[in-house]
Amino acid sequence: MKYDLKRMSSSPSYGCTRGLFAAMTCAGLFLFWIWCSMALYFSNLSWVAEWLRILVACIFGLSFPVLLFYCRKHYWRAWICMFGTGILILAWHLLIPPSHNRDWTPDVAVLPYAKINGNIVTIHNIRNFDYRSETDFTPRYYDKTVDMNKLKSIDYILSYWDGNKNVAHTIISYGFDDGYQLAVSIETRREKGEPQGALRGIFRQYELIYILADERDMLRLRTDFRKEQVYVFPLRASHKEIKKLFMETISRVNSVYKKPEFYDTITRNCLTTLINDFSKIWPRKKAFDMRMILNGRSAEMGYENGNIITELSFEETKKKCHANQYLKDGYKTDDYSKLIRHPLTK
Repeated sequence: MKYDLKRMSSSPSYGCTRGLFAAMTCAGLFLFWIWCSMALYFSNLSWVAEWLRILVACIFGLSFPVLLFYCRKHYWRAWICMFGTGILILAWHLLIPPSHNRDWTPDVAVLPYAKINGNIVTIHNIRNFDYRSETDFTPRYYDKTVDMNKLKSIDYILSYWDGNKNVAHTIISYGFDDGYQLAVSIETRREKGEPQGALRGIFRQYELIYILADERDMLRLRTDFRKEQVYVFPLRASHKEIKKLFMETISRVNSVYKKPEFYDTITRNCLTTLINDFSKIWPRKKAFDMRMILNGRSAEMGYENGNIITELSFEETKKKCHANQYLKDGYKTDDYSKLIRHPLTK
């Protein structure tokens, strides 16, 4: 069978396909150019005044349409120039090194780490701050030795703020036979005076930290002082699975302690990092689920996968798991972990 290439290239369908491909390529390169402009602003040139970084980013961003105009007869030269420059900026961005040596805010100043001896794990620098308000507290840390054979439960915790339903902070909590609860939170490690922002988190502005803390510290900070809405979902897992996940958590804690890593709003945040850990005991049923990004709805995903211990509907389960409703005025803080949990089975 012979193909008439000349006729094919002149056919309407071929022209539409070619035009669509060209449009998608142009759109992709344009978005890449915008990303490069923002990367210049969110660079590691902290010694350069902010207004100057804004000016450089704006000039760089506007240079592309100007270049296209002057190279309109040979526009491919503009695209090659743009792509080559973008690759250099991307390489520079990827080579920005993370660090443990910065002037950190007090709540993330100390990294936890652990020493393992068989089933016995000695955890150092567990956070247990004494809060008087969200910003007024006395820093306190302690060490604790736990036996992994006494691991009993694991909870998946979501903390919502400002009436948000689609976005929440995710936390896990390990329970032991003696009632002790160890909360684990993956957060941004900010420097003093550094603002918190999702956009900044895309451009290597924050290091990553695993915070290990008492629930009285980590959750009470959110329920009592930040007035966030906290939900505690008990997960269905065998002792073997809980132990495996706990070991994975400790391994990651030690890895970050030895070698700094960057936090990333999209690829390495409080949920996506946990999902990678959870996949070690629960293989993913879907390669991707939008609720991995809209993490405020991630508990619904866990419910559908049968990972939550409950005999109720998801709506009823979420209502029962709302921790704030159990914290009445004058409650004893020593009973915090017990108070915020409600049985979901008979």
